[in-house]
Amino acid sequence: MKILGITGSIGMGKSTACQLLRCLGVPVHDADATVHRLYQQGGAAVPLIAARFPEAVRNGQVDRVALGRMVFGNPAALRVLERIVHPLVQAEERAFLARHRRRRTPVVALDIPLLFESRGQRRCDAVAVVTAHALIQQQRVLARPGMTLDRLRQIRSKQMPDSEKRRRADYIVPSGLGRGVTIRALKRILADLNRPG
Repeated sequence: MKILGITGSIGMGKSTACQLLRCLGVPVHDADATVHRLYQQGGAAVPLIAARFPEAVRNGQVDRVALGRMVFGNPAALRVLERIVHPLVQAEERAFLARHRRRRTPVVALDIPLLFESRGQRRCDAVAVVTAHALIQQQRVLARPGMTLDRLRQIRSKQMPDSEKRRRADYIVPSGLGRGVTIRALKRILADLNRPG
């Protein structure tokens, strides 16, 4: 089984590329979706976060906005949160990989927003970065509820620059040039990964 790491900065089209991979028959483990599940009522992260950030848990689930206010700009609090959440996400990822190894799935993808920053490329056979022009990125991000240019700048400052991600990646998946361009890039990657040897 080949493991393809998928990454990209905020607003680059990573989620769309992962949806297209699913349409092409590739199972995708989505780290962000896993966190969302862990934060919901009954999620494994809820009691652990409640113990450290009680004001962030309401009605039995994590209030992401409240939690974000507590950790954004507070490196010590962010490290505490990461020590809670990362092992849970990694456990789900390991279960996903084990399940697909048993099924002999030829290629799976790991959708990891901070793949290089977290050294996640070590777990992958290849890495694809989804990228778009900076103006397209800005337009997409500013269309999100509650997003401002200042907040986008803060997020960008915490992420590896897109140029560095592209330099480190095995594959580049263009976004913002039409779905057809993105699909063709993904199909080329899958053909490479499925090649014997």
